[in-house]
Formats: sequence, structure tokens, C-alpha cells
Amino acid sequence: MSKENVDLVLGVIPPPEVDLAQLVRDDKLWAQLAAAIGPFFHRDFKCIGRLVGDATYGQSGLNAFRAFWLDWLASWDTYRMEEIERAIDCGDRVVVIVRDVGFPRGAEHELRGRNAGIWTLREGQAIQWEGFPDPADALKTVGLAE
Repeated sequence: MSKENVDLVLGVIPPPEVDLAQLVRDDKLWAQLAAAIGPFFHRDFKCIGRLVGDATYGQSGLNAFRAFWLDWLASWDTYRMEEIERAIDCGDRVVVIVRDVGFPRGAEHELRGRNAGIWTLREGQAIQWEGFPDPADALKTVGLAE
């Protein structure tokens, strides 16, 4: 089942050309995305956003994920995933390491970063996502080393 989990996770990540800041802030765009990927998120989905402190975003399904992204993107004009560096099968968890790029509000130059998320799945649905600003921390959490 874990290969299927990797495929499920990769299927909900927007392609590199999508500006995540616009997607998450725009109610109409978000509603379209939510209709497409909502069935992947368990109604008790929990989002732990270590990218903005250790905030936990309730257990309210896909809305928890949007709440995290709205917080994270509050200081960005544009933000997109540049590439998926790795997606690692860990059984009921999938580690996704990405490279992101964006313009912070008021900045003259793009900033690039690398971070990771651990998706935990149960019966074909995401039950938890935990974001890490350092991919090494995500790998340690699942018992791997970079």
C-alpha cells in the first residue's frame, strides 16, 4: 500500500507553476482545489506547521491545511514549489522534500528554500501533515538520516 500512499500524496501537490499564495488566498481558487483534493483529507486531519513555530491547526479536515498555509504565506507576495526533490515511502507515512521559491512582501529578490513535510495516511486519506523547515529533522522523525 505504501507505493500507493506516495502516489496519493504526489497527486495533491500543485505543480511548480502554481502560485500557492494566490491559490490559498483566493476563495474561488481554493474552493476548486478543495473539491478536487478534499476526499484525500480525513475529516479529523491535523496539520502541524513547524514552519511557523509549532502551531497545530485543529482537526477540521482540509480547512486545517488552508489555515496553516494562510499563516505561512502571510508575509509572501508569491510562493511556489520549484520542485519535488524526493518523495520517500515510509509505509503509512510519506516524506516529501521540496525546493520552494518566492518573493517576500516588499522584497526585491526571490528567496529559495528547502523544506519537508511528513504525510501520515490511513485507509487512503491523509490524517496528518507535519511541516519542517529543515528536511534533516523530517528524516530524523521517521528514523532516516540525510
